[in-house]
Amino acid sequence: MIMARADAHTRLVNWLKVALPLIALVLLATLFLLADRIDPEDALPYAEVDVEARAREPRMTAPTYAGTTSDGAALTLAADEARPAAEGTAAKAQGLRLQLDTPDGSRTELLAPSAVMDQTQREIVLSGGVIVTTSSGYRLETAEVAAKLDRSGLESRASVSATGPGGEIEAGSMSLGQDNQTAGAYVLVFKDGVRLIYRPGG
Repeated sequence: MIMARADAHTRLVNWLKVALPLIALVLLATLFLLADRIDPEDALPYAEVDVEARAREPRMTAPTYAGTTSDGAALTLAADEARPAAEGTAAKAQGLRLQLDTPDGSRTELLAPSAVMDQTQREIVLSGGVIVTTSSGYRLETAEVAAKLDRSGLESRASVSATGPGGEIEAGSMSLGQDNQTAGAYVLVFKDGVRLIYRPGG
């Protein structure tokens, strides 16, 4: 009886040694037959880039810069695209965003379609329709603004249209910088023919 059981067990083991590898081969063959066929003629997608133009005019995509001015303000610059300065030309940027956080807790943000870096004056000139917003509630629009890189300072180079807590303001120019009379304070100044439309409760 015991010998019969041992023989049956041996036959089963020997049968499984042959059957299991065959089943595995059938499964693998089925996977290969059902898998999607790869067309070797399909080309990999490549970005359409003008290599010669890139070599002539190198540029950076989405560059950012963060630093601190001499008076302790945090300055952050970001752009959609920037071109480094070459011989006889200045560094340029497209889609520029500038943020200035002064030590008194105020924040000023500038958006401009284009900008040019002036290394000799340590400033960046934003142009093409600049939008300036301040944490104190002002929103200004002007054609061009010069922003200092080594200290907290903004100055428009064209007329300014603004809305703020007091109403609407039209001015020949504006500037933002340190208050000479109050240490640690910063003031936004409108000048050169200021016209104010006061709106009570604004």
